[in-house]
Amino acid sequence: MIDLSDVTTKRIGVYGGAFDPPHLAHRALAQAAVEQLALDCLLILPTGQAWHKDRRLTPAHHRLAMTRLAFHDLPHSRIDDREIRRVGPTFTVDTLRELAQENPGAQLFLVMGADQANSLHTWHELEEIYRLAIIGFAERDAPDSPLTPSQVRLQDKNPAIQGDFRAIVLPLMPHSATDIRSRVASGQSPNAMVCDAVASYIQDNHLYPTAR
Repeated sequence: MIDLSDVTTKRIGVYGGAFDPPHLAHRALAQAAVEQLALDCLLILPTGQAWHKDRRLTPAHHRLAMTRLAFHDLPHSRIDDREIRRVGPTFTVDTLRELAQENPGAQLFLVMGADQANSLHTWHELEEIYRLAIIGFAERDAPDSPLTPSQVRLQDKNPAIQGDFRAIVLPLMPHSATDIRSRVASGQSPNAMVCDAVASYIQDNHLYPTAR
């Protein structure tokens, strides 16, 4: 359990992801979420057993270590490893339920990138997610690729299920964990896309020897 007893207002952000590896766009979204949603605390959670991924993730201890390196100095953020410790598939709704129980009266904000927002209609127990949290999603600061809350809602298969959406405006950052893994596998440096500490960790631990 993350100790939030020192947080008074308790506007708690929940930002999960594979972080395989965590890159600069991940950090930019985290920082923007804290600022634009006025969060008291942003919990950053590397996923455990990802039910929606069609590839095997890098071992959890490596992803957790890289996440700590990438976000350790971000104000108002804390790394939460509960999804890695949880047995079985990782479902966001379970994390939200736990946090709501641990922090009665807190307002939860589920923070996600534009790609996650696009697939939100496929998430497990979506109606319960909407009940538990406000959805904060990345809206690219580019004229040809905006996402609006109404567009996100229209992708829900059940239009009767309505959520509360808040856009988080970000500059266009074409960073991709897939591209980073491919660059490393081909012998290129990922330094322009990840922080120096993560780049060193990838090199020191010989991660991503082949593109996945």
